[in-house]
Amino acid sequence: MKDFIEFIRKQGVIGLATGFILGGAVSKVVSSLVQDIINPLLGVVLGSTKGLETAVLAIGSAQIKWGSFVGALIDFTVIALVVYYGFKKLGLEKLDKKK
Repeated sequence: MKDFIEFIRKQGVIGLATGFILGGAVSKVVSSLVQDIINPLLGVVLGSTKGLETAVLAIGSAQIKWGSFVGALIDFTVIALVVYYGFKKLGLEKLDKKK
């Protein structure tokens, strides 16, 4: 068992597992925050009355859904920040052995 724990510490598995757990735990909350609060506010500011998700750039018959892309970027950024600061706040970086 000692060798197994040493392997986990040496390979950084704890940090990886923590990232997955925290990312999965907060993804629905953050997605709701972005879709239900941030995107509609940005949509109003940018002139799309139905929210950011409906913002498109029409070029001929093609539609570039830039609003959806910006929403996904915001979603990713908020999740990444929550996971990073959650990891730091809990002090989990100390569990991984320095190489």
